[in-house]
Formats: sequence, structure tokens, C-alpha cells
Amino acid sequence: MNKVILMGRLTRDPEVRYTQGESQMAVARYTLAVDRRFNRNNDENTADFISCVAFGKTGEFAEKYLRKGTKIAVTGRIQTGSYTNKDGVKVYTTDVVVEDHEFVESKNNSNSDGGYGNSNYGSSFGGGSSQPAAPMAAGDGFMNIPDGIDEELPFN
Repeated sequence: MNKVILMGRLTRDPEVRYTQGESQMAVARYTLAVDRRFNRNNDENTADFISCVAFGKTGEFAEKYLRKGTKIAVTGRIQTGSYTNKDGVKVYTTDVVVEDHEFVESKNNSNSDGGYGNSNYGSSFGGGSSQPAAPMAAGDGFMNIPDGIDEELPFN
């Protein structure tokens, strides 16, 4: 089984390109900074920088909603490959092919805790289709809906 679950912050805005041909498809590439759970030095946090690629609707979602610093949860699979660069050197690649990504904190609190220990925001990994995780209730008992998501709601 090839299954990956990651949580981290985007290091930059996603780079999105579209395939050529009759049916264009979005291909979004971004890097996630994922904190390591344990650290040899115990004095500073270390992170791994994981290359991610999202295709189709998942790539379009990344283009529309993901920005540098956004904290997301990603599910997908690892894919390895290789190519020969212009100097004739074989280059090996490892990417996470994203099947689903979700927000794990609200827009308003994205920088309030520095990304550590905010347990008020969660994520469910089952059956999602690149939609934001359920936002927390605003003080009036209604949930906050992220900006720009109105056109994707299944009802009017």
C-alpha cells in the first residue's frame, strides 16, 4: 500500500500550469514544510520540505485557495521518477501525488499560534474532495464559510 498523510505549511504559492490539448488539466506544484516530531538537537524545530503535485480539480483547488504559509493536511501517494537534465546527468525525483488536501486552521488564526499545538482545528481524511475542513463556529452559532467558496456549494 502506498499512502501518505502529511500536515504542514506551504513554503510558497503553488506553481500551476495547464496541460496542452483539447482537455486541459491543471498541474499544481508546491512544497510543504512538515515539522519533524523528534529532533536530535532538542533546541530547535527542524522540518522536511516535501514536494507535492496535484492534478485536475485538486490542482485547480490549490491554485484558487492555497497560498504561502497556509497550513493544510494532505493525503496522497509517493511517486518516484527520473529524467536526464540538459547536462546529460540523470536526476531522480520523489513527489507526493496529492489526492486530497484540506485546510486545518481558520483563515483568521493562520498565524496566531505559529503552527504549533492548535487543537481547535482538525481535519478528517475520509472521503473528502479537496474541500476545506469544517470551519469553527463564529460566536453566533453559525460556521464561517471561507471567501470565494460560494460557487462551489451544492445548494443555493
